[in-house]
Amino acid sequence: MKRIISLLLENEAGSLSRVVGLFSARGYNIDSLTVACTEDSSLSRMTITTSGSDDVIEQITKHLNRLVEVVKVIDITENAHVERELMLIKVRAAGKDREEVKRLADIFRAKIVDVNDKIYVIEITGDTTKIQAFIDAVPRENILETVRTGVSGISRGERVLKI
Repeated sequence: MKRIISLLLENEAGSLSRVVGLFSARGYNIDSLTVACTEDSSLSRMTITTSGSDDVIEQITKHLNRLVEVVKVIDITENAHVERELMLIKVRAAGKDREEVKRLADIFRAKIVDVNDKIYVIEITGDTTKIQAFIDAVPRENILETVRTGVSGISRGERVLKI
């Protein structure tokens, strides 16, 4: 089962490495990882997407809480949340493919952010299933390159990740 774990950690050299090392040492896989400073420059927020049973996720959370740099950990998939991912995709868009690619971008509410006579670069945001559906809709031979940010997520309502 896919889980999204968010944590606050001290914004200092080596913090990211220790979190990733924890996953590696215990054989847990990270499907996606996003990290950036928060409104408090001494803290970073990390969002990790991983898979596992409830027991595995509980173990991961316990191990993360033991790291000195980690301030707070929550599994945001336990409650209502919003998640988004950004993808830039470079696609062949020449001749008859040009209008079809533009139509697909419109259907998925994506933006064409760079154009030349043979190629479009398209920006699309949404949950992982929307991103994958767009990739599946574009003919495989037209996809030249993709870049994905990984999932960012936040709880809905009153629940916040703050110290």
